Amino acid sequence: MLPYLTKTLSAKISSALILFFGLFSQASFASSHEHIQLQAQEYVNNNAMIDSNADTVIKASPIDNRIHIPRCDYPFEFSASSASLKQSNISVKVTCPSSDWYLFTTVQVQQTKPVVVTTDTLSPGTLLSEQNLYIADIPINRLRGTTFTNPDSLIGARLKRRVRPGQIISSSMLCFVCKGDKVTIMAKTTGLQLKVSGIAQQDGNLGDTIRVTNAQSRKTISATVSSTNQVDIHI
Repeated sequence: MLPYLTKTLSAKISSALILFFGLFSQASFASSHEHIQLQAQEYVNNNAMIDSNADTVIKASPIDNRIHIPRCDYPFEFSASSASLKQSNISVKVTCPSSDWYLFTTVQVQQTKPVVVTTDTLSPGTLLSEQNLYIADIPINRLRGTTFTNPDSLIGARLKRRVRPGQIISSSMLCFVCKGDKVTIMAKTTGLQLKVSGIAQQDGNLGDTIRVTNAQSRKTISATVSSTNQVDIHI
């Protein structure tokens, strides 16, 4: 009698376990609208062209609640074209591998960087100061050329053209030393520094090499811009 009861009990336990794990398996691949959105965001975060130096926010558009999301025998799959993964609005295809069901959802990628912009409309020749500069978070697709992240590094530079309020400052808009400026030529050698006056023959930003004429000898040399009124040469 005892072996029969043991066998019957074992059969009931086995049936219960099969039913439990069968239900668990089905439930593990059932997704709500919100779950699909989160999975799409995760897919984009792992696969999109994202600048590691940018501040990034990834947000999937809400999926219409009227759309039926079925149970799936396998985990839902997510895909997007390589071209779409480079955009700020990415079209993600969601599919169920065990059926013909699919939908498209949009995931927005916002990437910004803090850069220096202008506070007011400024005319060519304006000397930049703390009062006409501030930092703003700008979408990276609007950034062109060399931009700046520290207003202090631009103080004393001059604008070469008119700018509007909120305009991004780029290196092409500036000259730390402008053509015709009187500058100090600092000649550096081991244990010795010599200073002479000169005239800039070109516009230049910090680190640029420009032509400068020695005011005394009238000889034109190449020198590196080191500040708003100084260029350096090494001899």
